[in-house]
Amino acid sequence: MTGVVFLLLLFGAVPISIVLALSAAWYIQASGNTVLFSSFAQQMFSGIENYGLLAIPLFMLTGELMNEGGLTSRLVQAARVFVGGFRGGLAYINLLANMFMAAIIGSAASQIAVMSRAMVPAMEKEGYSRDFAAATTAAGGLLSPIIPPSMLFVIYGVLAQIPIGDMFLAGIIPGLLLSAAFFVIVALIGLSQEFPKGSWMSAQEAISALRDCLPAALIPFAIVGGILFGIATPTESAAVASFVAFAIGTLVYRDLKLARLGEIFIRTAKNSSLVIFLIATANVFGWVIIYEAIPQKLAAQITTITSDPFVFLLIVNCALFFIGMVLDGIAALILIAPILLPIAQNNYDIDPFQFGVIICLNLVLGLLTPPVGAGLYITSAMTGSKPMSIFRQLYPFLAAVALILVLLSWFPSLTTALL
Repeated sequence: MTGVVFLLLLFGAVPISIVLALSAAWYIQASGNTVLFSSFAQQMFSGIENYGLLAIPLFMLTGELMNEGGLTSRLVQAARVFVGGFRGGLAYINLLANMFMAAIIGSAASQIAVMSRAMVPAMEKEGYSRDFAAATTAAGGLLSPIIPPSMLFVIYGVLAQIPIGDMFLAGIIPGLLLSAAFFVIVALIGLSQEFPKGSWMSAQEAISALRDCLPAALIPFAIVGGILFGIATPTESAAVASFVAFAIGTLVYRDLKLARLGEIFIRTAKNSSLVIFLIATANVFGWVIIYEAIPQKLAAQITTITSDPFVFLLIVNCALFFIGMVLDGIAALILIAPILLPIAQNNYDIDPFQFGVIICLNLVLGLLTPPVGAGLYITSAMTGSKPMSIFRQLYPFLAAVALILVLLSWFPSLTTALL
């Protein structure tokens, strides 16, 4: 009966955090277990009683300060130095700038919104179709959950109780592979279409663009470098990155106005509170799942199908793809990870870091696939293109993601080599 209540609320357009809380409450009431009832609030609080989760609002704040402080436009100019002269150069600039942004923002939806405003009008002005420009920008947003820092990695690290810094390291090679695959796709599309010819900057312009970008480049170094060298935890690195973004925006670029800080803080608090509340309610729902021994029952069913870890991961990839089509990535991660991770570790001896990278990349595909496809609608709202027109242009990029997922499933070393 609890499952029926869950599905009715979910497809009744009730916010997923409320769905999780009410479904858990319904189960507790139906079970008549007073111990579960008295522990409800305690379980919600324990879900967010984790120092690592503080990184989420801090990464969000870093992205907001970056946008307001003029760092985004300077990163785009720096990308132009390296790839702007190739035919179709602006498409490459779009992807390279997305790589830079992925190393700072950590949220695919936020990155898609920022880069759609920055890149699509510029590409359209130079002769690219609006749909292709929007699709390239949306695809670049898929780099955000893989290239560290990643909000999904932070949440997964908390759920799996593994070091978040190591989780960031696990995403570096997959992120570079995915970026390379996207560059190849743009090159292949360019062979069949007459992309506008790019132009290289003069030496003086290139030096100026790189010099202007240097302060902004401090942010990913502050985040990833601090973690790699053991100087700071991911949460402390996020705090340092927020401070660096603030200092650069106000003192170096001077585009960030102090009068805007109140609005930035309020927007960050609203967005991060939604994620934190979702984690709290999901912890109660996960508690019910564990109480009912659902992972053990599901493991018994799956192990009758295959004993091969690779085949298991392929099954998981297919299942997660469809789950991501109807659930937000963060919500799906919180729901699925506590169920599937014990099966992956205990029954198939799959490394938790490999599994985390696979599950996070797979679920974020839901941002760009109907019927929910929040990323499609964000890109559509920012550019004026129709969601399905963007989706048709995304086919090659989605195929590349599927190929990378198969490689990550077959070669665990792609995620564990740097650990």
